[in-house]
Amino acid sequence: MRSQINNDIKDAMRAKDSIKLTTLRMLTASIKQREIDDKITPSDIDIITIINKMIKQRRESTTQFIAAGREDLATKEQAEIAMLEHYLPEQLDAASVTTAIEAAISSTNATTMKDMGSVMSILKDQLAGKADIGAISKQVKDMLSQ
Repeated sequence: MRSQINNDIKDAMRAKDSIKLTTLRMLTASIKQREIDDKITPSDIDIITIINKMIKQRRESTTQFIAAGREDLATKEQAEIAMLEHYLPEQLDAASVTTAIEAAISSTNATTMKDMGSVMSILKDQLAGKADIGAISKQVKDMLSQ
């Protein structure tokens, strides 16, 4: 994945696409920061986590820019989100997510909210980058509190 990002940076430089170039450089800077901080070589899963974090930050910024009447900045943030989403694996549909949650609950024999941590640890590994972990957490909470 990292080599794909580097190749896309070169393509953006050739095409003189400044928004794409800036976004991808921010992504590589975040990857390098993670590499330095944790003293590891980030795997594809780590890179997906970084991308998800960057997307979340941009979504929050977009809502703030819209509230402040800055449509130009909101549009820029949305363009960056679209570029970053290109590197995420295909997102699962709601039925697939529900099936994965039910399987994780049954495999851990979870029955109460006390068991949520074990269910979520399985789901985080299994669905990283393929679905919104926050939404999954809410759905697990709803299922376990019934």
